[in-house]
Amino acid sequence: MAQKILLLEDAIDLAETIKELLEESGFVVDMVHNGNDAVDASYEGQYDLYIFDINVPDMSGLELLESLREADDATPAIFISALVDMNSIAKAFEIGAEDYLKKPFFPEELLIRVKAKFAHTHKEIALQTLRYLPSSKELYRENRIVPLGEVQECLCDIFMHNIGSVLDKGVLMECLHHPSDAALRVAINKFKQLTGLEIKNIRGVGYMLEGR
Repeated sequence: MAQKILLLEDAIDLAETIKELLEESGFVVDMVHNGNDAVDASYEGQYDLYIFDINVPDMSGLELLESLREADDATPAIFISALVDMNSIAKAFEIGAEDYLKKPFFPEELLIRVKAKFAHTHKEIALQTLRYLPSSKELYRENRIVPLGEVQECLCDIFMHNIGSVLDKGVLMECLHHPSDAALRVAINKFKQLTGLEIKNIRGVGYMLEGR
């Protein structure tokens, strides 16, 4: 499954150039040009990476990422900005940015950094007796593959990338063909049976895969 990126850039020509370059490399890109649209997109969809300009209409990229982090959204983020003052750069990393690319830049340099970010996330994730390989979305127990259906594979990928974090039900329901609270409970119970993992129901909020 291709990695999905949310691109926030109000310079239309630059945004389209970046979008085209990323899509040519196999990424799926949603492009928005202001803070409000970025907020809507981030809450309606699930992304593997954010690429945010800072000086955009409605709200700055810094304010946007800060609000997402406060909402427990840990999606990796790269800033692209003409702001080169140390305060802006320091603030970006303080609120949880992974990288900061100063304008002007070659779009190919951004592509290199995006690929490097995903290469890092392709390393296996170990939990108890399980090993998860994000690149192939395969789960192993003691070197034997754990058979996962489409829904279970989706849940596994989300949970294993967010061990110890409370996940909103809406995010998890994106894995379901016919989303509902009951269907989500059934799917999570099946996932628990297949893996032996402990997943807590945080009443009124969502679910959490424990990291012990």
